[in-house]
Amino acid sequence: MEYRNVGHSGLRVSELCLGTMTFGKEADEAESHAILDTFVAAGGDFIDTADVYSGGVSEEIVGRWLGRQRRDSLVVATKGFWGTGDAANDHGSGRKHLIAAVHDSLRRLGTDYIDLYQLHCFDETTPVEETLSTLDQLVRTGKVRHLGVSNYAAWQLQRSVDVARFRGWEPFVASQPLYNLIDREIETEHVPVCRNEGVGIIPWSPMRGGWLTGKYRRGMTAAPAGARWDGDQQPWLGNWENSVDERVWRVTDTLIDVATAVDHSPAQVALRWVSQQPGVTAPIVGARSVAQLTDTLGVTGWTLDEKHLDQLTAAGDQPLPYPHGYLARSPRRRS
Repeated sequence: MEYRNVGHSGLRVSELCLGTMTFGKEADEAESHAILDTFVAAGGDFIDTADVYSGGVSEEIVGRWLGRQRRDSLVVATKGFWGTGDAANDHGSGRKHLIAAVHDSLRRLGTDYIDLYQLHCFDETTPVEETLSTLDQLVRTGKVRHLGVSNYAAWQLQRSVDVARFRGWEPFVASQPLYNLIDREIETEHVPVCRNEGVGIIPWSPMRGGWLTGKYRRGMTAAPAGARWDGDQQPWLGNWENSVDERVWRVTDTLIDVATAVDHSPAQVALRWVSQQPGVTAPIVGARSVAQLTDTLGVTGWTLDEKHLDQLTAAGDQPLPYPHGYLARSPRRRS
């Protein structure tokens, strides 16, 4: 397992981040702890959770496992925004909720500090200054070490970076967006902001909720019964009906061809492609079982060559949105 810095920070993490959204739902506590043990034994040290995962149970499962480990050897990330309650201030990025959310996450995780605390999404109802000053205070008091965001639009991230810089507050060093061979919207504006501002990219769903594992092939007319793409089990990604088109099948076909050529599983190739994209620190990998994680860990120790990277990238290319497509087609010379 290789290690990389998170953005321009001094925080070093393993090239894979273990996501724990399955803990407490698809994986019980015993299996979750076995998954964590397997990940660490392979050299992983970067673990991501959130207060909203399984209503806080995911953090508790991680916390009970963490209590048996050497805390300083691990990088624990969690997220806040959605919260676990129903009261008016039980969600959002306002001062009252953020301070309470961090305290609650610390309690569930059984630790006195969080290595990377991330806002789960942008709060349009709270002034950016209130959010950022609160986060800065949490870092200064030692409860949080580094800051990040998730699901931010490029302009939201840029504004936050600019305000923090102007005020002298702790900067964001990580962004956690949706990114994979099919979902590539962040490449147009979000990735350039991250690279320009020293924000490391930690992609979620690099295998698109299991779509890029090779189990879905051209010619299929529906997802297998009980699979994640059967019905509306993944509202954040969509369902079978609104996710299948020629571009998706083109990516799937190319992925399977490249996987055969390099003698790795489609899941490993899809994950390897994300890992080798500019600005990416560590893709988040989840697992329901040790067996599933073991296959995923086969992504380490090798790289895709330029030929195969280009094949995969070209398969998923789509027209650039305005003004990027317009400018790409226009001569731009200064007289």
